[in-house]
Parts: sequence; C-alpha cells; structure tokens
Amino acid sequence: MSLATMTWIITIVFCAVFFWISWRVKDNASSSFVQYAIAGGSLPLIMVLFTDVSTIMGAGNFIGHASKAYEIGYTQIPFIFGEQGSKILFALAFAGLAGRFTYISISEMMDDLIIRDKASRAIIGVLTASIMIAWVGGQGKGLGAIFAQFTGLDPLPVIIVFSAVFILYTYLGGIYAVVWTDLIQGIMVIIFGVIFYIYALAPIDFSLTVLNEKLVAVGAAELTNTKIPMGTILNKFITGSFGVLAAQIYWQRCFASKDSKTARRGMFISGVLAITAVSLTAIVGLVAKALNPTMDAANAMPWLMTNQVPMGITAMVFALILAAAMSSADSNLNSASVIIVNDLIRPFAPDIPDQQLVKYAKNITIVVGIFAAIAAIYASSIISLFSKAYTMAGGSVVPVLLVGLLWKRDSSEMFTMGVHNSKVTPWGSRVGLVVGAVVSLTIGILWGVAISALSTIIVSLMTPQSELAYETEVKDEE
Repeated sequence: MSLATMTWIITIVFCAVFFWISWRVKDNASSSFVQYAIAGGSLPLIMVLFTDVSTIMGAGNFIGHASKAYEIGYTQIPFIFGEQGSKILFALAFAGLAGRFTYISISEMMDDLIIRDKASRAIIGVLTASIMIAWVGGQGKGLGAIFAQFTGLDPLPVIIVFSAVFILYTYLGGIYAVVWTDLIQGIMVIIFGVIFYIYALAPIDFSLTVLNEKLVAVGAAELTNTKIPMGTILNKFITGSFGVLAAQIYWQRCFASKDSKTARRGMFISGVLAITAVSLTAIVGLVAKALNPTMDAANAMPWLMTNQVPMGITAMVFALILAAAMSSADSNLNSASVIIVNDLIRPFAPDIPDQQLVKYAKNITIVVGIFAAIAAIYASSIISLFSKAYTMAGGSVVPVLLVGLLWKRDSSEMFTMGVHNSKVTPWGSRVGLVVGAVVSLTIGILWGVAISALSTIIVSLMTPQSELAYETEVKDEE
C-alpha cells in the first residue's frame, strides 16, 4: 500500500470519527451559550489536560517550528521557550485565578474585574480573536504542506477542504466536540510523538554535537550560532509568551475547568510537555537541514518524514499531525466565534435570547473559518501568521491586564466576580490597548508592552472611573 493511499484512508477514518463525535454531543452543546462555550465550567482534570496538550501540539508547531528552525537555526529556540514556556507561567500565575471564575472569555473577565467598558471589551475581543484565526489558518497551511509531500496534491485545495472540515465539525459540537476528540488526540500525540522523535533524531545519534558538525559540513554553520543578541532573545521571548497569555483558548479551558486546582494542574503539565516537544521539533528542522540543505524550508518536516522514517511510522506520525491539526483548529475556531459573540455582540445587545447567541456562534464559526482559510492561502509561512497575531495582541492586551490586576483600588481584597477592583479607567484601557497594538507591530513588542503599560497608567490617572463601576459597587453595598 502506497503512502498516498494510507494518507487518504487515515484522513477519511479520522474525519468520520470526528463528525460522529460532534453529532453525538451537538444537543448538549446547543442547550445554552455557556454550554457551547465552556461546557458549563464542569471539565475534570483528564479532559482539561488532554485538550490542552492536543490544542498546543497542532500542525503549526509540528510543521511551522521545524521550517523556521531550518531557516534560522537555534535563534528560533527563544521564541519557542517564550511561546511554550508561557504555558507554565500561565499555570503558575493565572490558571488558578481563572479557574475560580466561569467567564466565557478573557475580555469578559477584564471587563468585569478591571475595566467596565464595552468599547475596551470589544477591542480586546478583536485582538484576542486574531490569535485564534491565525492558529486556524496555520493548521490548514500545515496540512496543505503535508498532503503536497505525501500525495503530490496542490496545497490550495487541501487547505480549502480541511477548512470546511474544521468549520462543520466545530459548528456542530462546540466545546464538547473539542474536548472529547482532544482526549483521543492528546493520547495519540504523546504516543506517536515519542516514536517519531526517536526516528527523527537517530541520524544525529541524539547528539547536538553531531548535529552541529553535520550542519557545518553542508555549509550551514551560521545556524549553529547560539550567541544570540540579548535584544533578539527578549523580543522573541516576549512575543511568544505575551501572545500566549492573550490567547483565549487557554483562558477558556481554565474557565471550563471544574475548579482552580484542575485548571492549574492541566495547564502546568501540558506546558512542560509542550516546551519539550516543540523544542525537539525545532531540532528536527535542523536535522532536515543537515540531510537536505537545498529544499524549501516549508518542506523540512514532510521531507524528513517521507525519507528518513519507515512508511508505517510515517503513517502513524501523519495520523498524529492530522489529529493535532484537527484539535488545534477546532479549539481555536470555537474560541474565535465565542469571543466575537460574547464580546462584540452580547455587550451591545444584552437582551438577545440565549438560543440566539448559540446560533450566532455557529454562524460566526463559518465566517471565521473562511477568513482563516484565506489567511492560510496568502500567508508567507505558518510562523508569520502566529508571530504577527502574537505581537499585536500580546503587546496590548497583556500589559493592560497586568496593570489592571496589580493596580488595585483595594489591595487587601481578592478579585471576585461582579466586583470592580482596579484603578484602570475605560479611557486608560482604550488608549493602552490601541497604542500597544500599533507600537508592537510597527516598532517592536518590547516597546509596545512598555508604552502600553505606561499609557494605561497615565491616562487612567487623568480620566474618571466608569460610572457603571460605581453603580455596581453601590448596589453591592446596599
């Protein structure tokens, strides 16, 4: 049986199983918007852990980081440590906090605890949704590259077909379809991932010294440089870590957890696995460079899979990548549609019936999926999609969030749902968000973070608090 035939069989079987699961859970998902978005805040540790693992290890991480390391070498590692290590930071600093609440999005949490401003909530929604859309597009682009290598198909129709699969699957089952299939996919990611890395690193005898020697031998000595300027390290680290801290998918899983302990444990364990696996993926990209230094960087991982790994193992790893891509795409597609409904529609039309919100979320899933497919088709690379979204959202949302959490009106009180306890004003947040996004994209995220935080504080000192915040506090006191 040829690799192309095996690829198609695995794809058809996977899609059939995924659609069956989404069909089975569609009634639960459609019962209310809270159920569709966060499963009613009831997920146990095993579901949270494996949905975190399978969401993190999408096609973007398997294909994108290998391709980028093939191009720039070890200088990709700081971005990986920022992007993946931030899951551990998130677990230690934020997951416990988020797990105490049943918000639907990070925008809603910031609005309730910090800002009390519909305009700011909408801006945060747009910025955080951009990360989700970039991730969905990245999965389609990654699968397009894999299919091109395995079957000879042009990537364009593959991206379109899989985008349609992502849309239909997520449309039906919401977060329930996501977490149940993630349980299966997360187990596959761990088992097949270990097998793949063993085969992929065998050509260098599992030694970085041997890898460096091989890179020098093919004229790629510059990729072995580990003396990276501190500014580059900080820029890449902050881009990755702040981008992830602004990512709705991780906040959404914490809100969906049954308690804060579950949220913290799930994110911490998955973060440790992610930083290990993605770093190894970058090394695999360098192995491909040492073995075939003249190919297109986008084909680094697919080429190594088809030329250095036995066909049976390659088929297993393809199943792994397909599962990871499906999981990551549906998670991010669901998160993006939930953000748009919850933060761009709901605050401005609070009387919309709950079932209508579910319908909106499903219809927006289609729109977001189409937009993500277009982004995948025209983006120069998977990592370029992620990096721009991370830069824009991380350099604006996270500084405002951190200032809001640290700059309390009553430092002795814990943050509680329904209680506004921050000195950040509506205009302070608006300016901080917009300035942070613009500066991060034009000058750099380090400047964006600093200027966003500073402008949030200065403008907040010069403008009044939201009247809505005061009204809520008066009612609480009464």
